[in-house]
Formats: sequence, structure tokens, C-alpha cells
Amino acid sequence: MKSFLKYTLASIIGVFIGFTIIFLIALGIIGSVASMGEKEVKVKNKSVLVVNLNQMIEDRASDNPFDGFSPFSFSSAKKLGLNSILKSIEKAKRDERIKGIYLQSSVPPIGMAHAQEIRAALKDFKESGKFIVAHGNYYSQKGYYMASVADKVYLTPTGSVDFKGLATYVQFLKGSLKKLGIKPEIIRHGKFKAAIEPLILDKMSDANREQNLTYITSIWKIIITEIAESRGMSVKEIDAIADNLNIRDDKTAVKYKFIDELKHKIDVVNELKGMCDIKESKDLRSVGIADYSKVYVKKEDSKGIAKDKIAVIYAQGSVVDSEGDTYSIGHTNIPDAINKAAKDSTIKAIVLRVNSGGGSALTSEIIWNEVEKARKIKPVVASMGNYAASGGYYILCNTDRIFAEANTLTGSIGVFGVIMTGKELINGTLGITFDGVKTNKHADFGGAAMPFPLLGAIASRELTQEERNIIQKGVEDVYDVFISHVAEGRGMTKEAVDKIGQGRIWSGTNALEIGLVDELGGLNDAIAYAKEKAGIDNYRLVEYPKIKDPVEEFIKNFSADTKAEMLKSELGSNYNMYMNYKKAMEMSGIQARIPYKIEIY
Repeated sequence: MKSFLKYTLASIIGVFIGFTIIFLIALGIIGSVASMGEKEVKVKNKSVLVVNLNQMIEDRASDNPFDGFSPFSFSSAKKLGLNSILKSIEKAKRDERIKGIYLQSSVPPIGMAHAQEIRAALKDFKESGKFIVAHGNYYSQKGYYMASVADKVYLTPTGSVDFKGLATYVQFLKGSLKKLGIKPEIIRHGKFKAAIEPLILDKMSDANREQNLTYITSIWKIIITEIAESRGMSVKEIDAIADNLNIRDDKTAVKYKFIDELKHKIDVVNELKGMCDIKESKDLRSVGIADYSKVYVKKEDSKGIAKDKIAVIYAQGSVVDSEGDTYSIGHTNIPDAINKAAKDSTIKAIVLRVNSGGGSALTSEIIWNEVEKARKIKPVVASMGNYAASGGYYILCNTDRIFAEANTLTGSIGVFGVIMTGKELINGTLGITFDGVKTNKHADFGGAAMPFPLLGAIASRELTQEERNIIQKGVEDVYDVFISHVAEGRGMTKEAVDKIGQGRIWSGTNALEIGLVDELGGLNDAIAYAKEKAGIDNYRLVEYPKIKDPVEEFIKNFSADTKAEMLKSELGSNYNMYMNYKKAMEMSGIQARIPYKIEIY
């Protein structure tokens, strides 16, 4: 026993020392990076803007130089912000030094709405008469959809294009939870509220299958319509190519007019030199989109620094029962931002940009209330990103006008409650029992909660029928408030909202047809409408919530980031399964969230 304790203590001390060393090294890197500051970016004449979309893109990426820095591997995977990408493409359109765009979109790990919004910006760029040339070694379906907007689409010889139609899959945990001895107690409203299906079923329900098929079919129609337009083909031709798997290699990609020519990267670069009137013996003048975002380009109609402002409030990530941060929507960060923008007399309109699948119903209600107060002072316009569903829809349903991309996933108007119970695991497998005393009848509501590593807290007993009835009443009350807000905001009856609600998801196109959104368009369209609604001409954009001190945020998140990196390293491809478990266990209280993260292949 002494040996066991000795080795255990030695291990703990070793881990602590190792962790401390990593932390000190990280602090050294912080000091080094922070002292460097931002270096000036210079753009030469006859340059090309390199738009590399093969990296993570958020609605608004943090300016924090340590964002994406891994304290475990000391590598960086900084994210791009959609806001800066759109601004950069618009700037390049009027920047005389930029001759064209070199587009790299082989396998962009981004949402469908983001893809559509960036593609629309690229299409608008072409109206300047400047070129777009795309090249890749391989194109995923999303990657090709974006590349197809280019004047020329090149593929490396022996490369390939994936084009076969869309599919989506759901990972069901019912069997796994049963083996662990965990039973989810589910209380919901809405036959389409499929968020809980992975916990209680082993395949899709008919209702869930219907809504998923409707959603991906809507997206597929948009993709093939826009590709057909760009490539000078018919929608029927494009669909048939996918149906028959006609594109099987590089040669068939050229044969069916998806690729203009097979070229190696060096040959594409030489072609770009010629298009920029640069000798082949010279280097191509280029600037990456991340660097170009720091470059100032004066607008043609600039009238100096504008006094009037439009505030863009970025609400991205899950709706959580906490303060919130850059990548989550909390009960403090977003309400405070809305309140501040509403009270600032120099801010003439607010654009609420939402990219969220929802979460906490309570936090959603708090944010809805702030929006309601703000719109009595000034125009509040909503812009939807990849997701604006369930709690994400809740917080914007009362805005003056709602914009969505055709590919946006929205709706999911429904709520549910989840309590994870583990009587079989705790009593049966582990042999642990609980006993206690109480002063009141329901003092032990739900039983004792036992924390488990990786899984979280699990209740020691199942709910009684009376407890289930109480929770069901709470779910029904929240759902009634939810559809009442939507009905009031959208000028509909509660019965009409309930008919299209019930937790069902919709694409932006479908949502427009049933009245959940007002107009198809992106963030820039929402800003333009806000400007018109506010009756202003010269204005500047301000963004909220304000980014916190980078060093402070890094130190605050150091432990959590290191833990996540270690788990990724140990679990490998099983990390996503672990995250599904973790998210399922975190769904405590009454939730207004989309079914699950819908991955489209």
C-alpha cells in the first residue's frame, strides 16, 4: 500500500511540474508575441488577393493573437472571421493595386450559409471586371460549389472532384447509454423536436427523417442552381452528373465541364503572373486575406470619419447559462452589448447577427427581452448565419426585419428537458446506494446527483410520475411563451406558429415561404437595410461584444485548452464521440436547441 501511495504521489507531482513548465513556456510565448505588435502590411501594385478558405471560419473571429494557439502542441490554428473576409473582398474590388483573386477552396471546413455568403461576395467582386482563378488538388462538394464562381477552375492532374449529392447522418447513443446503465429522462414539446432522439432511439423517427430530407434537398437545389449558372449548364445536367457519379477522376471532371483545365500549381501561378503583367522570372505579388484585412482602402464616396454608427452584435455559439464569451451566447455578454448599443445616441441602428443552434431557454428569454427594449429606441435588424434555430431564433424573432441565407438552418421552435439518471450504473454496476432525510416532500427532487469523469453529473434515481408532470408543465409553459413571442414578432397567430413549430427545422428558403424570415440575404444586406431604416447616409460600423484583453483571456482559458488538447491527442477520432456524450450530459434544465449538429456530406 505504501508503494502504491508513493508512486501515486510521484505521478501527481510529475503531472503538476509538467503542467507548470508548459504554463511558464506559454507565458514566455505570450510575452514574445505581445511585444511584437502588428506589423504593417504593404500591398504592391499588380497584386493578387489570395483567398484561402481551407481553414475554420467564424462569424467574427477574435483579434486575440493567441486565439487558436495550442498550449499542448505550441502550434496555432487561428480562425478567420466572416466579417473580415467580406470586408476584404469588398475592399479588393475597389483597390486598384489588386488585379484579381486567387481562390483556394479545396475542402473548406465551413457552414453552408457561410459558403453561400462568401460566394455571393466573390460573384459581386467579378462585377469590377477583375478576375478570379481557382485551383485545388481536390475539391469537396462545398469546395467546388465555392470554386465554381471563378472565371477559371483548375485541378491538379490526378486530382479529383467529389460530386454525388448531399447526405446527413445522426449518431445515436441509445445503445451505448444502455450498456453504461444510464437512462435519459426526456420531457419535450414538439413532434419534430429531435434533439433528444439520439438519446432514446437507434434510428431516425419518420418526422425527423422528413425534416432532414426537406432541409438538405432545399440546400442541394441552391447548390446545383448556382453551379449551373456559373458553368453555363442546366440544372438538370448538373443533377444528372451527381446522380450517375459521372465525375470519377480528373479527366471526367474536365469532360463534364466542371474543370476548365488540369494544371499544376506552378503553372497556375505563372498564368496569374501573366494576368498581372508580371514577368515569369519575377515573383507573383500577392497578399493573404488575413493580412489584407488590416489594410485600409479609402472608399470612393468617403466623407471623412462618420459620427453616426451602426452596431453589429455577434451572437455566435451555444446559448449558455453563464456569462458567455467570443464563441458562446451568455446571459451577460449579449444582453449587455444590446443594452449598451441601445443607449448610445451615436448608434442609429443595431444589426443582431446570430449564428447559433440555441441552448438555454432562460438565457434566450433574457436576450429576447433586451431586443424588445432596444427596438423601442432604434431599428433592430437580424441577420442569420449557418444556424439561427431554436434558442437562436428565439432571440431574434421580435426584430424589425429578419435576413437569412437560403442555406441557413432555422426554425426548430420547440423546447425539451433532459435529466440523466443512472440507477442501474450507480446501484447495480458500482454497488453504490444513497440514503438521507428531507424536510419537505420534494426536497430530493430528482434524487442525489453523482459526478462521473467525462460523463458529468447523473441522478441516482428515476423521476417519479409527479416529478415528470411538474417538468412537463414547465416545458409546456416555456413553449407557450416561445410561440407567443414568435407570433407577436412575426404578426402571426399562436396556432399558425405551432403548426410550423413543433421543433421542426427549415432552410432559409423554406423559412421565407412560411413567414419565419422576411428576406434572403447576408450580413451586408442586413446592414444596408438598417442604414435605410435609420435614415442615415454616412456611417461607420462598430462591433459588439468588445473583445477582452488577449493575455487575460489566454491565462483564463489555459487549463481548459490544455485539457482539450490532451483529450484530442489521446482519443483521436473518438474525440467527436466523446464531445457528443459531453454535450448530451450538459443538456440540463429546459432547452431550446436544434436536434444536433447537422453534418452535411
